Amino acid sequence: MRAIKGFQQKRFSHTYADLLATARYAGAARFFLEELYGPGDFSQRDTEFARVVPALVRLFPRDVVETVDTLAQLHALSEQLDSAMAHELSQDEVDAGAYIAAWQATGQASQRELQIALTLSVGQSLDDLTRKPLLRHTLRMMRGPARAAGLSALQQFLESGFDTFLAMRGAKEFLSTVSAREHLLAASLFDKSVATDSRARDRALGQLP
Repeated sequence: MRAIKGFQQKRFSHTYADLLATARYAGAARFFLEELYGPGDFSQRDTEFARVVPALVRLFPRDVVETVDTLAQLHALSEQLDSAMAHELSQDEVDAGAYIAAWQATGQASQRELQIALTLSVGQSLDDLTRKPLLRHTLRMMRGPARAAGLSALQQFLESGFDTFLAMRGAKEFLSTVSAREHLLAASLFDKSVATDSRARDRALGQLP
């Protein structure tokens, strides 16, 4: 699992190197890289997600609850798919060839499509939240109650996401770029020729390190 997650983070850095190098989009790209594609230990957040919605309904505004509910779905699905890929690995280290083989052996094209949709939905939701001027103050006031409820990791995610997307001043172009590149990558990874033809792989998967 760590090898899969580590490779995916490296892949994301490669795919979005141009955005990471811009003043406007670097923060959002780094946020996705660390919070959605990172290989870090999210066990505390996993525990929080298991009980997140009932607790959030009592603590946070409805639109925040809906954002976190989408995030919880994305996180659970990503863990499921990463675990399935890890079971297909025949080696501890992951390179492009091993990743492609594990991806194709895992399959689940509809779940991959859902994974992209949920990722974009989280981003869109965070962008929508930035249009509510009082919400940042509300989030700041929720630090104490969130800590008392054992939701401090989730609180940190929400504050970081809000500030990152607010600084971007509109996420339409960023999310459109992510959508186009992730759909292209997924389609390429399901192309059987990329597993056997190195030139086809290089053409189709230039996004892979």
